[in-house]
Amino acid sequence: MKLSRRTILLGAGLAALALTQGCATRVKSSNLVNPPPAEAFKNFGRIEVKPAAFAPGVSGKEKGVERIEANLKKDLAEKLVEWNSGPDNGRTLVVEPLVEQLELTSGASRVMFGPMAGSSGVLLRLNIRDNTGKVIATPEFFQRAGAFSAGLAVGVADGMMLTRVANLASGYLTSNYAVAHGGPTGADNNAVKR
Repeated sequence: MKLSRRTILLGAGLAALALTQGCATRVKSSNLVNPPPAEAFKNFGRIEVKPAAFAPGVSGKEKGVERIEANLKKDLAEKLVEWNSGPDNGRTLVVEPLVEQLELTSGASRVMFGPMAGSSGVLLRLNIRDNTGKVIATPEFFQRAGAFSAGLAVGVADGMMLTRVANLASGYLTSNYAVAHGGPTGADNNAVKR
């Protein structure tokens, strides 16, 4: 079957349109850098990290939240044992990881549509309070998997995005344990909402 030049150009144009429409994620961060917590986390005799969940009113693919949770547990397992092995001073730091935004392209969509399936993005917030409910910090963490790179990697980049966002959150807890100094959100200038 011979395709006309016009049919080929029309097909290429539609493919290009689909790529540009599906490329950008709507998930955005509010900052490039998280401010320091109100105090260093070492001031608390106990640190409790709750299971990751969607923020109230947010829904999406549970597998994304499960992957974030698994990575947080893996990253923090040894540190939590170390941090909670000292004397209990009656102060507990409660960390609640909440997924506020999640666009996650499924592996099947990546296989079928590649880059045309669009970008993926995630915004994770840690609500960090003491046992009286006082807010200590509310850092956010952003990651994305671009349509083209995720399409070429057939979904691997989408999964790695979830690993990276958990690593950023774990890194914030670890690096602010001894000294409160904040840390990166993981966003770049293109990912910050204007």
